Amino acid sequence: MDFNFLSPVSDLVLAHNALLSSQALGSKLRIHSKNQGIPDLDAVGIAIIGVLENRNDVNYIGEEFNLNEIRKSFYGLFPGSWSSVVADLGDIEKGERVEDTYFALKSIVSALLKLNIIPVIIGGTQDLTYATYRAYDDVIPMVNIVNVDCKFDMGDSSKPMKNNSFVGKIILDEPYNLFNYATIGYQTYFNSQEEIDLMDQLYFESYRLGEVSNDISLVEPAVRDANIVSIDLNSVKGSEVSLNQKFSPNGLDGKEICAIARYAGISNKVTSLGIYEYKPSKDDEMTAMLVSQMLWYFIEGVNLRVRDDDFADENSYQKFITLVDSQELIFYKSNKTGRWWIEIPFLADVNNKLKRHTLLSCTHQDYIDACSNIIPERWYKAFRKNSV
Repeated sequence: MDFNFLSPVSDLVLAHNALLSSQALGSKLRIHSKNQGIPDLDAVGIAIIGVLENRNDVNYIGEEFNLNEIRKSFYGLFPGSWSSVVADLGDIEKGERVEDTYFALKSIVSALLKLNIIPVIIGGTQDLTYATYRAYDDVIPMVNIVNVDCKFDMGDSSKPMKNNSFVGKIILDEPYNLFNYATIGYQTYFNSQEEIDLMDQLYFESYRLGEVSNDISLVEPAVRDANIVSIDLNSVKGSEVSLNQKFSPNGLDGKEICAIARYAGISNKVTSLGIYEYKPSKDDEMTAMLVSQMLWYFIEGVNLRVRDDDFADENSYQKFITLVDSQELIFYKSNKTGRWWIEIPFLADVNNKLKRHTLLSCTHQDYIDACSNIIPERWYKAFRKNSV
């Protein structure tokens, strides 16, 4: 396995780590250091990778950055009662070209996925999500992506890819592996009407900031169905972050972004997490601490995973059937966790992407709505996408 692309965690961070409490996270991690080299990955469940690539930022003016402050903050936190072994594999430096960085990230993510290790990428620009997505090409046939962002990032895919247009590239580039794309926390005034219409036409999901702030649990089913969760730090409101990081007075607050990170951890399907658009500044403590807490909640979530989506054992779930407009909807509720799913029917006469009855995560409210003759929107979009 080729880890030559990775450079070790800086001596500065390791010197800081040596001064921390022996109970802190820094002494529990397997860290890639200059002296010790790449740590043993045996029994590792989660691997943190920094990617120092920001050249595809639409506002790039040649600035460099590092992740030292995030590491210092993260290493100083105290772990929960976790069984997962976490490694910090250091950083992927900028390649000669941006494509070289993509290749390095794709290779490492693909290798980690095959070892059943969850890669957690902390990066510069969010176009790195494209490289992560391509790492799944020979791992699973269809991929669901959740993007926590104030923008859809569709962009003009006929132009070279930037951090505001990587989703268009994901949709249009072969092989076509994208099944669902959901944006959480979008703000309408940052998105053109054409992009909003395109999201609807493609039956992709979008959750407005107001909806999410009103009830954060709304987004749990979308995150539960995701394979890749990509978080843009510009989705966080300006008052929660450091000077350079401030983007908009409106956005998700610290509790909400950490709740989403925890949902991603708890999901049995999420196999990679990315936190992007980090921009250090002189007063960096706030952003570094927020990213550290997001990482903490994700790892906490992974340690709380429960296999509740195996419906082979009839004693492990309850089944509910309801009629909506002469359409039979079948719901399942896990006895272990109380989480809900809805069945998407198999359509024999179409070129079906899923080839079997597929269960889609949903909420108890979706079942209540179905009983009142309201078709759940997630089900409708998945059914339509499955019929195309």
